[in-house]
Amino acid sequence: MRLLARREHSRLELGRKLAARGYPCPDVEAALDRLEAQGLLSEARFTESLVRQRVQQGHGPLRIIADLRQRGIEDPGSAVEAAQVDWEALAREVYRRRFGGDTPQAPRERARRMRFLQGRGFPPETIRRVMNDVDTT
Repeated sequence: MRLLARREHSRLELGRKLAARGYPCPDVEAALDRLEAQGLLSEARFTESLVRQRVQQGHGPLRIIADLRQRGIEDPGSAVEAAQVDWEALAREVYRRRFGGDTPQAPRERARRMRFLQGRGFPPETIRRVMNDVDTT
């Protein structure tokens, strides 16, 4: 209960934490089933919470999907689509916060900035549009 009181967890994530603390696997599964039945453990709530948090941190859809998969969420793509985020606008904002409004002069600097956005989890087409807009302004 203390783990759930701090933040939402996925079933897999909470199961791993309890197993790491030495609880037997059958007891962990029974406890997780009870928590789900009582509505205290919810994959949907966890997914919404994580997506919202990652968007606020400036992460793109590819990174968020990878985070959800790592935490055992079955269909992370639909959860990201349900968030209805303008990914291009978010990528522009992340770019502006990191690099300001200046245009990269050297190809090496342009590639570095593109890798930054890629590391944040934005798809290549979004990165190209953002970089092309920066180059034309």
